[in-house]
Amino acid sequence: MESPGLTLVSYGGKSYRFDPGALCLELLTTGGPGEFARYEMLHEPSDLVRWAERSRLSPGLELSISERELDHTRTVRDALFLLTADRAHGRPPSPRDLAVVNAAAAEPPLVARIAPDGTHAWAPGATGTQLLSTVARDAVDLFTGPYADRIRECGSHNCHLLFVDTSRPGRRRWCAMEHCGNLHKARAHRARQAEAF
Repeated sequence: MESPGLTLVSYGGKSYRFDPGALCLELLTTGGPGEFARYEMLHEPSDLVRWAERSRLSPGLELSISERELDHTRTVRDALFLLTADRAHGRPPSPRDLAVVNAAAAEPPLVARIAPDGTHAWAPGATGTQLLSTVARDAVDLFTGPYADRIRECGSHNCHLLFVDTSRPGRRRWCAMEHCGNLHKARAHRARQAEAF
């Protein structure tokens, strides 16, 4: 089984694994508010279906998503993005953003079930509202749980990916060591060599 997280593509076209540590933070890779709107990936309902298929949700989820649900998903995602960034930087949460996420969490979530072969399955007829509720409930669990103080932003100067540090020592700095971590190490190495001359 593949480890949790998403495969992202860098500006240079190189694929790398990014594990933000929570389902709700995986949604933040689809775009965001303000300057992050240029990264928008949720243009039509099928885009949200594809994201769900790539997410840490168990496979087999058959979704029916309306345009209204897609618009609402972007609204909740943007509020969650701002809440997560505020938490990562020690700022108080916006009451408006909290209300948006809490309202989504109050809706009925996806319904899990046991398949005849004993594996995890999803009840048929899943909607975008249920998907969004499941994501928002995951955010409630994250922000009120044991890792709430381990929400971070990547330490690279030009990367704004947000993640929860689930490492044992709690010192994760990078979105992915194979991406921003290695770039930082290479820059530090070049700087040391330049100082030597």
